[in-house]
Amino acid sequence: MAGLKRRGLRTVMITGDYPGTAARVARQAGLVGPDRVLTGPELEAMDEARLAEHIREVNVFARTTPEHKLRIVEALKRNGDVVAMTGDGVNDAPALKAAHIGIAMGRRGADVAREAADLVLVEDDFGSLVEAVRMGRRIFDNLRKAMMFIFSVHIPIAGMSLLPVLFGWPLALFPAHVVFLQLIIDPACSIVFEAEGEAQDIMRRPPRRLEEPLLGVNALVPGLVQGLIVLAIGFTVYGVYLSVSGEAAARTVGFTTLVLCTLALIATNRAWPRPLGETLRMPNTPLRWVSGGALVVLALVLYVPFVSRLFRLSAAGPGDLAICVLAGAVCVGVFEALKRVSASRPPSRRGH
Repeated sequence: MAGLKRRGLRTVMITGDYPGTAARVARQAGLVGPDRVLTGPELEAMDEARLAEHIREVNVFARTTPEHKLRIVEALKRNGDVVAMTGDGVNDAPALKAAHIGIAMGRRGADVAREAADLVLVEDDFGSLVEAVRMGRRIFDNLRKAMMFIFSVHIPIAGMSLLPVLFGWPLALFPAHVVFLQLIIDPACSIVFEAEGEAQDIMRRPPRRLEEPLLGVNALVPGLVQGLIVLAIGFTVYGVYLSVSGEAAARTVGFTTLVLCTLALIATNRAWPRPLGETLRMPNTPLRWVSGGALVVLALVLYVPFVSRLFRLSAAGPGDLAICVLAGAVCVGVFEALKRVSASRPPSRRGH
């Protein structure tokens, strides 16, 4: 129970036992305020407003019926809490059904409880809920990172495809270039971010608000800014080379810059909003394969004449590659600066 409290999760015990028995069990389990017990008859005498006030402080409920359990769950929900209800008996079924997350015991749980629940624990171990919270937070983080990356990476692709047309310049990207980039983007979303380990502070965060979306403003705005930065850098490099070295050289350097900045986007969103240096110490084998494979294929595209002709590129010299690498480094530097000034996480509601 202490571990759950440190993670911002409040534990409430609802039982049909006598108050004395409930208080003793709550004390042994480590619940907060175990000696303050609210009984079913006392609960019946309260209206909804008074119950809402008491339920914020009372963590032990005794001599309760199925109707009392249901009313407690509904009161917690009205207070804005995310409610996870555990139970194993027929009497728990209404509350399990009403909770945001109903969790039934798999071994000794009644069939009715298992049918009413959203989750069924194979092992009747309360500690497994902590690991479930850990896994859920990691999955949520990784989904948000992947979606933020998808949103940001397609901004420079669209911009590099449309802006040259608007300016009357030669095309910067052809279908082959977009396919090449998608061969980086798709495995990054489906493999790299999925394999990302959990953040060090993942179990020290308070629970998220119930209404917080998977991809809200806090993710869309940084993704938009990242995409515009990559577009600005890539389009600037393309425009400068177009005026100095011609179409083929400009397309070569612009495309190479876009590939390196895409890899920079993967790296920075893998760490967002933490510093990049922190996650470089965290292993991610798929990331090494995707990044290494992208660089090897890019080298083939640049320096194998037959492939270069298919992509309408020219061979890049050392100076050209240095410009592309510098552009990728600038991307990383700007992204790291954005992390320092990004808004802090919004406050979250408690969980139960």
